Amino acid sequence: MLDQIFNSPFNIGIETLFLLIVLVAMEAVLSADNAIALAALTQTLQNPALERRALNIGLGLAYVLRMLLIASATWIIQFWQFELAGALYLLWLAWQYFTIEPSNSRNPTQARSLWQIIPLLALTDLAFSLDSVTTAIAISQELWLIILGGTIGVIALRFLAGLFIHWLEEFTHLEDAGYLAVALVGLRLLLRVVSPDLVPPEWAMVSLIGLLFAWGFSRRIQKPLQNSPEIRETAIESLQKS
Repeated sequence: MLDQIFNSPFNIGIETLFLLIVLVAMEAVLSADNAIALAALTQTLQNPALERRALNIGLGLAYVLRMLLIASATWIIQFWQFELAGALYLLWLAWQYFTIEPSNSRNPTQARSLWQIIPLLALTDLAFSLDSVTTAIAISQELWLIILGGTIGVIALRFLAGLFIHWLEEFTHLEDAGYLAVALVGLRLLLRVVSPDLVPPEWAMVSLIGLLFAWGFSRRIQKPLQNSPEIRETAIESLQKS
């Protein structure tokens, strides 16, 4: 059926649209763990205005780096050192998060300024992009199509990261689930360097990360009762009567 469609007089438009849908869907699926890693890094600023600014500037820089990666991907994938560097960076992020002292709220990096977070955001997205870009190249050899899919993916990533910043304050296990997913992606990149035959298939990684996120969203953070409007109103009435 697909062969008949692609061999039709309108095959260029239909095939291009089909591949674009596949690339955008792939970017959306692979962006979930990336988004939560970026959200967790950005959250250390503890200031909504700075968080938005960091995401906008950081992902703008990340977009430039990702386009450079796409343009030079056929050359870069010949050097295993790039994947090794990406793997070690992601594993370092996860290691820092799980080994930091609880008194520091287990944040992977205690940000001192906006300009410390921005390069971390760009590098983290670049490390994740090593996997998604090589997958995109396997799907299509059209450079402009991969760039368009990557552009849509970065835009979606910006909104996803913003949502995850909010969700990190709502769900108890979400940050842990996110950094476990970061570690999984790092291990997958490391396996591609050390022993490609042991690399799990994409569907297995997506399924495992999906289970991690299901656990991450399984429990909400209990809010203090004193923040309840009813409690505040009762307290005010009591003070007025006294």
